[in-house]
Amino acid sequence: MRLLIVEDEHAIGKQIQDFFEGEGMVVDWAQNGTDGAYFSREYEYELAIIDLGLPGQDGMSIIRDMRKLGRSCPVLILTARGDWQDKVEGLEAGADDYLVKPFHIEELRARANALIRRAAGHAHNVMEFGELSIDRSAKLARIAGTQIELTSYEFNTLEYLALNKDKAVSKSELTEHLYHQDYERDSNVIEVFIGRLRKKLAPLDVIKTVRGQGYRFSPQ
Repeated sequence: MRLLIVEDEHAIGKQIQDFFEGEGMVVDWAQNGTDGAYFSREYEYELAIIDLGLPGQDGMSIIRDMRKLGRSCPVLILTARGDWQDKVEGLEAGADDYLVKPFHIEELRARANALIRRAAGHAHNVMEFGELSIDRSAKLARIAGTQIELTSYEFNTLEYLALNKDKAVSKSELTEHLYHQDYERDSNVIEVFIGRLRKKLAPLDVIKTVRGQGYRFSPQ
């Protein structure tokens, strides 16, 4: 899972970055609007958290530009208390939700997870695929109620494939969403994760190889 933060207040941006990295997400943090606009153009994200009052380029125009480019990831805006006009304008620009500063990080987490689930077509934290269930909140997967022991990277690989059910996901797309930018990206590592997942998910055959394209999560 890859997350974009555009926030110029260092303490807030660092808090959000540390929290979601602790949740196993890859986080790109832009500390001004110019960098935020660049990230939003160059990379695909599962969620963008954007402050409205930014140096360089304001958050409202970043959101508008994202939507004009066809970026469909959910956007959560951060705004100052009482600025109801900004909330309305942000939502009209294409944002999906807003959170007023100051906020509790757990509320941010709940809003973020709800937006990601909704964008992926899931109403709850637990995704059900027949005997296989994936609990995104607890970071657990179960087959017929029995927990499967997965490493954090294995779980994140499974989660991303499940969120993109029936879509061919390339190795490069997986590495972008699983690794930090300064991490050595090796497609062979993805093959290892996929191999381990298939063994641990057996006898379920839910991860298919799509020749020349990558992998597809296709539950029966």
